[in-house]
Parts: sequence; structure tokens; C-alpha cells
Amino acid sequence: MEYFGFELNFWITVFSIFVLLILSGFFSGSETALTAASRSKLQAKADKGSAGAARALKVTNDRERLIGSVLLGNNFVNILATALITALFTKVFGENSVVIATLVMTFLILVFAEVLPKTYAITNAESAAIKASRVISIIVFLFAPIVGFVRLLVRGVLWLFGIVTDPDTNVLAVKDEIAGALTLGHKEGIVEKEDRDRILGALDLADRTVEEIMLHRSEIEMIDISLSADEILTKCLASSHTRLPLYSENPENIVGVIHAKDLARATVKLIRSTKKKTEALSHFNVLDVAMEPYFVPETTPLDDQMRQFLKRHTHFALVVDEYGALQGLITLEDILEEIVGEITDEFDTDDSALTAAHDGHIIVDGGVTIRDLNRAQEWNLPNEEANTLAGLVIHEAQMIPSEGQVFVFYGFRFEVVARKENRIKRLKISRL
Repeated sequence: MEYFGFELNFWITVFSIFVLLILSGFFSGSETALTAASRSKLQAKADKGSAGAARALKVTNDRERLIGSVLLGNNFVNILATALITALFTKVFGENSVVIATLVMTFLILVFAEVLPKTYAITNAESAAIKASRVISIIVFLFAPIVGFVRLLVRGVLWLFGIVTDPDTNVLAVKDEIAGALTLGHKEGIVEKEDRDRILGALDLADRTVEEIMLHRSEIEMIDISLSADEILTKCLASSHTRLPLYSENPENIVGVIHAKDLARATVKLIRSTKKKTEALSHFNVLDVAMEPYFVPETTPLDDQMRQFLKRHTHFALVVDEYGALQGLITLEDILEEIVGEITDEFDTDDSALTAAHDGHIIVDGGVTIRDLNRAQEWNLPNEEANTLAGLVIHEAQMIPSEGQVFVFYGFRFEVVARKENRIKRLKISRL
């Protein structure tokens, strides 16, 4: 039986090739949609009751299995379609038409089975993923035995070459994905620098330790408990801090922490309860109203320390090293500043740790952390060997530099502006 000069088998073959091209386009578009779709957006839709979004999330949980099944189906229909069109052209035009059949099939697959469906899938990733998830989930289930065998075969071949794969390892961690999206969004002008810094600061808390942001022990205001009550009260009132550590005999021996309000309240109560005010103050023991000191290891991650502050209903801790020696102190405010930036109040001084000049250089405190400077200036100075700028200069110079000395490393010029004893107080930095 002939139709338009061709036998029925000819038209069946043409129809089969057409169907296979549609299936190839479906597989290509589904793969792109399911891998490009945002899991956070799908999760939001699933939370609102979208069964398709929930199904798409379930399908993409095992991406290796998903991609294996889609590639298996896609390669099968592409190879079958190519074989059919080659046989068709050979029958119609002769054996010399194999090259023509290959070129025609390459064009059809490229345009209608690759570029067209993938362009649509990228443009409408979430909606396309939801639509394709029902069929793809069935295909993944049906092809599971074959894909499982292929997985074992691939891992076996890689093992022969000394490459061991971990099936439980994510290709891209969620945290890294968020950080990358924020950085890209900032470069494209979509995300503001302040918003990026806040979110990245919160994400980095687990990777940073107390040691990196603590106030060094050389800068801690302390009070000797051997002083008279009047002197202690005077020092507390003169300080800009509400909590001050108390030490006995030497600053390493912290015996308590006094809160200015507790001290003032106890002092006023003592004075009002007796007529001989001077005599009452002479018998006053500051440890009676002091709090127990709270010590934390310098290696504690910042997110763990923040949880401990909230759990203990306090926000003041003394930092010690592995030998129990005092290294510094940290407050809840210090941790929050890593997220929201510098927090100032009426007692903070107006001296800025970083001052920019018109000629491009900056004047910065030596105690400023490298991470804070990188965030503020969009620089990329390394912080593996040192936490502060002073530490970085000393590490690179292999010496304690004098005022006026200049060093050049990592594409920057560092000039020591001020030094106090063995500490670098101020640096002038300019980019080369």
C-alpha cells in the first residue's frame, strides 16, 4: 500500500523518528529543568501544597540517579532515531546517503531536541521541573536497576585508576551555593554590599573561632580587688564598660566580674543603711556582689559561643588558651558585630579604625582583623597565618618593624605609621 508515492513502512518510520525527537527533547529539557530549578523555590511551593513541587524535590534528591536515568533514555532515543533515519535515507537515496542522514539528524537533534527544550527549561526552570517530574519519576523507577548497574561499573572503573567516589558527598554545599549566589548578585548590582556582608557574616560563624575576634588581654580594663571600695567604685564609674574583670595579685588570676550597676546598687544600699558612711565602705567586699567568671576556650566556634551566651543568659566571657592562661575577652556584641557591622553607643569613641585618604591609601589600626578589612575594601588579603593586619605584617617581615618601615607583599604597600613597644598600632596601606 502506497501513500503519496511511498509505502506505509516509510511513513511509519518518519512518524517514529518524529516521536523519538519529541522524546529526546523531553529528556533534554527535563534534565536541564530539574538540575537548574532552585530547590528553595520548589520547597516554598511544596510548603504551599504543590504536589508537583514536592515530587520534583524528591526526584532531585539523588541527582546521580536522576541524571543517569535521563541520559539513558535520551541516548537510547537519539541512537534509535539516528539508526532509523540512516536506514530510511539508504533505502530512498542509496548507500551513499549515510553522510546526509548524519548531517540531517545532527541538525534535528541540535535544534529540536537540545537547544529548543533546554532554552525553555532554563527560562522556566521551576514550572518545567514540576511538569516533568511525574513522568521522570516513573522513568527513574523503571530504569533504577540499569542505572544502579552503571553506577557500580563506573565506580569500579574509577577505582582501578585510584579514584574513590563518595556517593553521599554533595557536589555543591548549600552554604557555598548561597555564598556564591550572593557574591555574583553583588557583582551584578542586584545585592547590596551591606546585605551581602550580613548574610555572609552569619554563614561564617561556624568557621570562625573566638580567638579571631576577641579583645586581647593587653587591652582589657581590670580592677585589683585589693583596692579600696571607693577606688573600685571610682574606676567603675570612669570606665566606658559596664562589666569589668576583677583580679587578685596578678592580672592572670581573674576571681570575678563586677557589673557597674550591681556595684553602685550595693554601695548605695550600704551607705544608706549606716550613719558612718566612710567606715561602711571600708568593710565593703567587692567579691560579695561580683559574678563568677565565665571562661571559654579560644578555639570555640562563634556560633557555638553565641548559643552558650543565649543559654546562660549572659554576654561576657573570658578567653583562655589550652594551658588555661588568659588570652582576652569576648562579648555577645562582638559576635553580633560580625553579622551587622560595628555597633556603637554614646560611650564609644569617634576614632575610626579605618580612614580612607583621597590618594587611594588607607590608615588602619594594626589590630583590625584581615577579614574585616577584606570585607570593607573588597580586598583578598590572606588570613591563614594571622588574624590581624599587624600579625600579617610581622609574619611576612619575619621581624617586629620600626616606624616608617615599608613592606610590599600580596600586591599591597604596607607602611608602619605608629608603633608602641612591640605592637604595631597604625598602618598605611595602599594597593599597587
